[in-house]
Amino acid sequence: MTTLATTHPTLLDVKSRLDPNGNVAQVIEMVSQTNEILDDAVWLEANELTGHVTSVRTGIPEPTFRKLYGGVQPTKSTSVKVREGLGMLENYAEVDKALADLNGNSAAWRLSEESAIIEGFGQKLARYMVYGNEATEPEGFTGLAPRFNDQSAVNGENILTSAATPDGTDNTSIWVVGWGPNTCHMIYPKGSQAGLQITDKGQVTIENIDGSNGRMEAYRTHYKWDCGMVVRDWRYIVRVNFDLEDIVASGATGPVLRDLLAKAMRRIPNLNLCRPAIYMNRDALDAFDLQMNRDPLLMFKTQEEAQGKFVTRFRGVPIRRVDQILSTESGI
Repeated sequence: MTTLATTHPTLLDVKSRLDPNGNVAQVIEMVSQTNEILDDAVWLEANELTGHVTSVRTGIPEPTFRKLYGGVQPTKSTSVKVREGLGMLENYAEVDKALADLNGNSAAWRLSEESAIIEGFGQKLARYMVYGNEATEPEGFTGLAPRFNDQSAVNGENILTSAATPDGTDNTSIWVVGWGPNTCHMIYPKGSQAGLQITDKGQVTIENIDGSNGRMEAYRTHYKWDCGMVVRDWRYIVRVNFDLEDIVASGATGPVLRDLLAKAMRRIPNLNLCRPAIYMNRDALDAFDLQMNRDPLLMFKTQEEAQGKFVTRFRGVPIRRVDQILSTESGI
């Protein structure tokens, strides 16, 4: 019965979602989060059903100056093949048919119930885009953090820290990502569609609903999102790892976030060849604001976009809030 209570809406749930006129009231999701990384990512169809094989260039051929009647040895570029995996996110929503029909507006009530499920997909996908690791969870996909966690690795030059190396577990990371087909992008299975797939299964009979072989008529909706991440060129991703407790408003000591961010952006080979964005959580945004509000330079400003959304930019690159980025990371 514990499982039933936590996975299926009750009559109390129905009553709490009705306004005084008996209509379905808007649900304010107290657990909702802001994960704007989902708005920027480039999505491409994978070349396999369960993954994507791509070539990563590891060497550039160098031409040779030729003199008259002299020969030139042909050269070729070097590359390695990398296979990126796909993960299958799935969930079901089930609601007692009689319960949903009580106010004669089952479709609207089901939507209010299932909005939390959709929010859950967004939160988990954003979390795995940052921290997913196929080495520890083969059914998922590998995100950014496991790829950029060793300063002695080849891509270690794109891991930046403050002068004082972060320690303990009160650290966070700011990410600069240049999205694009040849840099970093998300994938979905070959021959399928991108994004969250929603299938209304209609009325179904649920067996053993109460643990005593009881049955129940219900409405069921199936949710599915197959996804993965491909990093073709690690130079277009930079991680800035720092200790939140070391932040000082004046920047006289500890990390100076604007300097670290400016350095991170210079690591990107060409901002014009990608869709760049900066990602940080609320704590990092607080720290960044704390320092930047004392800086009169106009390299950090908020403006309204054509769609009516307010976007904060640093040197022209949008800053996005991603609540799934932790403030309890270990130092690198």
